Amino acid sequence: MKTLKFLLSNQLKRSKGIQQVDGFTLIELLVGMILAFLIITPLLGFMVNILDTDRKEQAKANSEQEIQSALDYIARDLQQAIYIYDATGIGCLTGTVDATTANTCPNAATTGNQLPSPTATDRVPVLVFWKRELVSQAITITGTQKDDTFVYSLVAYYLIKDATSSSTWSNAARIGRWQIKDGVANPLGQACTGYTGKYVTDSGNKYCPNPGFALFKLDGAGTITQKMNAWTKATASYTADTTVLVDFIDQTKTDDTPPAPGTSCLPTSIATSFSTLNTAKMTSFYACIDTVNTTAQVFLRSNALARLQSNNLNYQVSNKPYFPTASIRVQGRGYLFTK
Repeated sequence: MKTLKFLLSNQLKRSKGIQQVDGFTLIELLVGMILAFLIITPLLGFMVNILDTDRKEQAKANSEQEIQSALDYIARDLQQAIYIYDATGIGCLTGTVDATTANTCPNAATTGNQLPSPTATDRVPVLVFWKRELVSQAITITGTQKDDTFVYSLVAYYLIKDATSSSTWSNAARIGRWQIKDGVANPLGQACTGYTGKYVTDSGNKYCPNPGFALFKLDGAGTITQKMNAWTKATASYTADTTVLVDFIDQTKTDDTPPAPGTSCLPTSIATSFSTLNTAKMTSFYACIDTVNTTAQVFLRSNALARLQSNNLNYQVSNKPYFPTASIRVQGRGYLFTK
């Protein structure tokens, strides 16, 4: 027991000794902070750059998907085309044809705009065509049995760019679609307001012609082109709205805009009033038309940067990857019925 008490007392004496622990000096802390700054700052910059690149790549991928979907929609539309207007034809319909080609626009088509929004300065028609459109379950066969039929319709795709910032759409351009179609004729039907013919008027008159619709005339002398270019609207005012097909289309209008693909193919865009924009230099949406073969090659260029920022949106060589392009060639297969 004495031996044990001796050992314990010695151990207690040792534990009472104060162990001095030294801390960091101010210089050491300063050096540590500088080293941490030199290491962490590049890492933070690297992470920010990765996140920014990821945002741009995601915006680019979304733009590529959207313009491809838009082209697919336009292609399905054009497959039913029976006639596609070229640049001169659109000039006839908008009243902007020059004197050298005025002979291709007979009658009143040279004196006014036959398409909607004749005073609008924020849009220009790029792709205009006639098509045969299916109307399902419109003709009564017997009892409750009904059959499908076809009617002619006029379709126009516009390149639209607001003169000022919009709370609804981007600061880039967009593509809008407008359409009017004929009614379903029926000798035993009823007259529709503004039209002398008889039409199927079941289900709330939904088979009447759209207000302002007038069918093209193929009788008389002249070529198909001249007759189509001579088309004029009905006296009634249009009520059909222009619906947006796709937004974030490149709005660049400067000389550094990439040229239109192909040297023998001209855009159909008409250099008419388009706010302060020069449509002759806007190649983000245009179509190359072969009226003889009812064929159109459509080109689109999107602007992915417009998804991320509200300024500095114009095309430049350095940001070319964020302006994805796509094109498609379509031949109209619609049938033009003539008696």
